[in-house]
Amino acid sequence: MGIYSIKDLENISGIKAHTIRIWEQRYQVIEPSRSKTNIRFYTDAQLKKLLNISTLIDYGLKISKIAALSHNELNSTLLNLTEKFDPDASKKEFSAQINELTIAMIDLNEERFGSAFNNCLLTLGFETTIFKVVYPFMMKIGLMWGVDKINPAQEHFIYNLIRQKIIVAIDSLPPAEQDAKKYILFLPENELHEMGLLIAYYILRLHGKKVVYLGQNVPLPDVIEVSEICKADIIYCFLVLSRPPIIMEAYLKELDMNFADKELFVAGSEVFFKDIKENYNINFLTSPNDLVESIK
Repeated sequence: MGIYSIKDLENISGIKAHTIRIWEQRYQVIEPSRSKTNIRFYTDAQLKKLLNISTLIDYGLKISKIAALSHNELNSTLLNLTEKFDPDASKKEFSAQINELTIAMIDLNEERFGSAFNNCLLTLGFETTIFKVVYPFMMKIGLMWGVDKINPAQEHFIYNLIRQKIIVAIDSLPPAEQDAKKYILFLPENELHEMGLLIAYYILRLHGKKVVYLGQNVPLPDVIEVSEICKADIIYCFLVLSRPPIIMEAYLKELDMNFADKELFVAGSEVFFKDIKENYNINFLTSPNDLVESIK
């Protein structure tokens, strides 16, 4: 069972802690538990309810009306609204779909995941589903993982379901042209979460590029050797874990020195790169759209 502070709820749901407290007092929509030392905390069930409330509010329902719904009424209202999802009318960057995947992960519910994912495919198409739903969802998982709010089994469960979808989509794409640019894709040593790298793999193949996919936990000397063997044009490194600035600078400098004759991309969260002081021959990417623009 997950244990969450009110700040955790704010970070995961996007609802301000002040607003959550008002809803608790005025509408009793969720009630915190208390530890033996009287510290407030919230459970998985309370987080799921808050995510559902957040979704209904994004669809325009008032909190006063939501608070009056029973558990079954809340679920049926949510189901009716998400089945009628209109992407052109979305005001909150597909938060309903992201919340649905989050709840499926917490519950280890493959059927719920499949229903939510397939609904996205029908209304959005695969590429928009990946860009607008899956990628933000994986960023949310990264947040929950970073503060120890998901069990590793939950993360592996949802990761493998999404991984299967992306690999099938990659396999369905036609081969690249003979003269297409060749990318090497890898995660550095001790980096194991390859979802962002797989999304990059799909994007590059979709745009007709050749890809040498090395995957997770790859020592830099191995990348250098592979680059020499396959005559790659572009090196693409994805960072998932945060690093102290001095460690980040040292790694970027090493990349820059060893691939001076290549085009070099480093992708990851925007906060990873905001304190970089040196000038490197590196293109920093912070979203799938950045990668698409670099291809164009």
